[in-house]
Amino acid sequence: MSRFEPVSTAPIPERAVLVGVMQRDSAWPVERSLDELERLADTAGAESVARVTQRLERPNPRTFIGSGKVEEVCGLVHRLDADVVIFDDDLSPSQQANLEKAVGEPVKIIDRTALILDIFGLHAQTREGRLQVQLAQLQYLLPRLRGMWSHLAKEQTRGGIGSRFGQGESQLEVDRRMVRDRIAVVRRELKDVEQRRMVQSKERIASPAFRVALAGYTNAGKSSLLNRLTGSSVLAQDKLFATLDPTTRAYRLPGGRAMTITDTVGFIQKLPHSLVDAFKSTLSEVREADLILKVADASDENLTRQLDAVDRVLDEIGAGETRALVVFNKIDCTPPETLLDLGRIYPHAVMVSALTGAHIDELVERIAREAAALDELVDLYIPYADGAPLQLVHSCGQVLQETYEPDGVHVLVKLPGRIAGRLAAYRSGSPAAYS
Repeated sequence: MSRFEPVSTAPIPERAVLVGVMQRDSAWPVERSLDELERLADTAGAESVARVTQRLERPNPRTFIGSGKVEEVCGLVHRLDADVVIFDDDLSPSQQANLEKAVGEPVKIIDRTALILDIFGLHAQTREGRLQVQLAQLQYLLPRLRGMWSHLAKEQTRGGIGSRFGQGESQLEVDRRMVRDRIAVVRRELKDVEQRRMVQSKERIASPAFRVALAGYTNAGKSSLLNRLTGSSVLAQDKLFATLDPTTRAYRLPGGRAMTITDTVGFIQKLPHSLVDAFKSTLSEVREADLILKVADASDENLTRQLDAVDRVLDEIGAGETRALVVFNKIDCTPPETLLDLGRIYPHAVMVSALTGAHIDELVERIAREAAALDELVDLYIPYADGAPLQLVHSCGQVLQETYEPDGVHVLVKLPGRIAGRLAAYRSGSPAAYS
């Protein structure tokens, strides 16, 4: 036997106790919601060792759960040697402080929002993404600073879930005023980034390309679908929030029409409002799309609730009225009877498998039909002296009839609405003139 035993350098997962409350207005069954919380904890690097649930008419103002459940949580924490207690709902600063006092150091008490912010902090790659996450984290921390500096200092030292806030800033040695100052700085930096994004967005709006955005619940397979459609290699993992930053790829529909497809951050139930607000510039890619593909995991038993959660976020960012097409992904691992049921409930949806490529051609055909539905039939008269508009017509539209006259060209053409608007000065009358 070797004198030197190998020593693992892999981080030891934190042990987490999950706590959920059943309330009258809960949209999800508590066990299903805790299943998702467990996946979030796993994504953040924690191992769930126990669950505690309670039915309440309303949360306890001091500890969120009742005193008996607090004692149960304390017993589980000490018996199972847990490192962190994660609540499935938001805790007020005072509730968090009271729970920390009851459970005792060094165990951490965090809520769902803190967990999601922590995951976003891990996965943000671009400067804009890191700024957006940092803004949301600072806004979350601000009301929790009073009397918590020693607690936060210990968290920063220990590391792990809930301790990666601030993106390297020395948050533990500043007061509320300095945190507010930092929030102001981040907002200014984000505004600069957003202005550059707006310039790019205006260029895309002016482009004749049909704009498609992928939106859906996290882990529904949006990135895999983007890869399948465009042949790209965007990161796609079986993890919640594997990708945060928007990715746009070009694609040509049958007939040669240009299209762009943008993959954005996945949605989730109880998505923190601070994150939705911070990511609004990124989510503007969805708001400005001509068509939203609402991607859902056909094999997930919570599919209907997930679609509802996606619709709520789309409404919140102002994209609720945008033309949309429901796409059920992962049909390769969905029972046939489930697919039949989905077909009856959602008769206009498209069912595909990004993994195997099944029915992708049908999806492309549907997108092409949606693009054509937004075209306008216009009658234009373009003088020969104005060559650029005629070139635009031929490159972006479907020319149905073209008549050359002494001073210009009469053309009946189907054009994307945005392009037709730019050529309003050349409209010569009703298309009926050609009938």
